[in-house]
Amino acid sequence: MPGFRHFLARFRPAGSPGPAVGGAVPADRTAALAAELEPPLTALDDTAAEAERIRRAAAQEADRRRRAAARRAEETVRTARERAPRLRRETAARLGAEAEAEAARAGVRAEAAVAELRARARARTPGLAARLVAQATRELDTLADSEQTGPNRETPWARDGSPE
Repeated sequence: MPGFRHFLARFRPAGSPGPAVGGAVPADRTAALAAELEPPLTALDDTAAEAERIRRAAAQEADRRRRAAARRAEETVRTARERAPRLRRETAARLGAEAEAEAARAGVRAEAAVAELRARARARTPGLAARLVAQATRELDTLADSEQTGPNRETPWARDGSPE
């Protein structure tokens, strides 16, 4: 039920203030507002329909793109699975060849190290042998001198193994 103010608004003057004019009709503001707003609202209805059409088209395009992307992803996975064994073989062969080459290089380095060690040993052996012989001779001479002068001299043995 309309309020009292709404009821009174119906009796406002329809024209400019002044003496009463015959045939004046009370102003219907609701009808005036509806008549004033109807064209823009109608245009908005058209715009809302256009927006809905655009949203539907966008949703259809997004769905089409999702399906296309899913197909591409499945194809990529399938291709990768088909290529994987071949790539594994190629990688294993390449790594095996690299390992063999490294082993060969390590073998060459080891042989060179052994040759160098042997050369150093050959170069040092005469000197070491001479020092050992000299040291053994000194120790034997010292031992022989101490046996001749020592109080507990053992009985020397003859060359044939019998006591002297």
